[in-house]
Amino acid sequence: MKKLAILSFVAALALTGIVQAHSGAKGAVKARMDSMSQIGANMKILGEMAKGKVGFDQVAAQQAAGNIAEHASQVAALFEEKDVSAPSEARPEIWDNWTDFVSKATTMADIATDIAPTLTTLGDIRAAMPRLGSACKSCHKDYRL
Repeated sequence: MKKLAILSFVAALALTGIVQAHSGAKGAVKARMDSMSQIGANMKILGEMAKGKVGFDQVAAQQAAGNIAEHASQVAALFEEKDVSAPSEARPEIWDNWTDFVSKATTMADIATDIAPTLTTLGDIRAAMPRLGSACKSCHKDYRL
């Protein structure tokens, strides 16, 4: 439960800065930031359910996981263009370690795809969040400023 609280806090903190970070973003950077914002927003939906801040809603939970899977599956295409112009938070190491980066994005998409249909109870979300959060964190740790 402590891990879940930490992951939810990190997601909320990230969402707070997103609005400010997106001002001035253009082209590939804006498209990437918008997609990552959608992943964050859907993680927030799941995190708030898991923490009991909002009531469990099976349809919303499954839809949120499906949305995460959809956006995560687009990460490689969104990052094909090497653009780290401000306000990008992408590290140049993405393109130096492309195979690892794509693998991490694919793992995130696979996890979200796998868990989406299984989110039928609050316990299911609580069990899935650490796995899903770890996938986010593994990529952010290496490839996000």
